[in-house]
Amino acid sequence: MDIKTKELVNKGIMLPLMEEFYTIQGEGNHTGTAAYFIRVGGCDVGCHWCDVKESWDANLHPPTHADVIVENANKYAKTIVITGGEPLMWDMQYLTASLQNKGLQTHIETSGAYPLSGQWNWICLSPKKTKLPLEDIYEEAHELKMIIHNKSDFDFAEQQAAKVSKKCTLYLQPEWSKKEAMTPMIVDYVMKNPQWKISLQTHKYLNIP
Repeated sequence: MDIKTKELVNKGIMLPLMEEFYTIQGEGNHTGTAAYFIRVGGCDVGCHWCDVKESWDANLHPPTHADVIVENANKYAKTIVITGGEPLMWDMQYLTASLQNKGLQTHIETSGAYPLSGQWNWICLSPKKTKLPLEDIYEEAHELKMIIHNKSDFDFAEQQAAKVSKKCTLYLQPEWSKKEAMTPMIVDYVMKNPQWKISLQTHKYLNIP
């Protein structure tokens, strides 16, 4: 990467774009919504069950100018979801401001492990034990999505829920490879603790991206 490109990446004017695609939001509060996904490369959170590990190495994904990304997004949906990887490894201000200037809704899916940047209509916080969120993001989160891989994750979910604001919607989501074992436990837990809701990866059940 040449020096000029590196400077633009550092400013968030170019981003290591892994993929972008138009689909249906499959998880959380906006399940069923048509959305354009922007997947940014780079992540060091290291979830062993991550289903996009190819996103981890940002060097594998070519720096793409944010203006091009915005042009592509504007052709499709009004809801734009920025995900990763971990998108907050990069400065999101330029991209999100440009998207919002087009009248688009900006959503992010993040572990919260890096400082919050950008302008957001919706923040989905999904904390991971391997690299905990920074304290500032808890108050900003609209949605807390906790992935349940084993029984101990329920305790972790409650610890994280205690940190978010009252406006934040709480979700428990079975990790896909453990869904048969964990879904009944989640159903039982939510019925006993109705402040929580269930999130499912409906896009996988529907066989869409």
